[in-house]
Amino acid sequence: MEIAVWTLTVLLTLAGLVGTIMPLLPGTTLILIGMLVHKLLLPADLSWMTFAWITFFWVLSIVVDFVGVLIGTRLFGGTKWGMAGASGGAFVGMFISLPALLLGTMLGAAAAEKVIAKKTHGESLRAAIGAATGFLLSTVARAACAVVMVLIFALAVAA
Repeated sequence: MEIAVWTLTVLLTLAGLVGTIMPLLPGTTLILIGMLVHKLLLPADLSWMTFAWITFFWVLSIVVDFVGVLIGTRLFGGTKWGMAGASGGAFVGMFISLPALLLGTMLGAAAAEKVIAKKTHGESLRAAIGAATGFLLSTVARAACAVVMVLIFALAVAA
């Protein structure tokens, strides 16, 4: 049983690490699920306080992921329409590939700024660059949260 739990924990964690940068895989959520299963089936390996810290970094990764593109678009002069377009473009792109996700984010922001907000080409382009910058920064932050979650788990079970 212990080998099966460890195997499941490792597989979910590895899939989660891949999922932090690949579309359609809920990266940090897979890591959290793996560690929750581990806690429930092998309770002596992980304290609830340690699991709470892992959960904190999971919540942080969700917030960073959601807010990153929106803030990036806004900081580069985008409006609420650019933020909505970036979100819509990211949603469409995530079903295709990582480059399509980034391109969808940019095109969605630019199109919404140009068509709905009636911005100039330059202003639309700046919003698109902001959306892409926010997406890239949120991806890095999400990956950092995933690594911290894994490190907390590893340090806890090694102790």
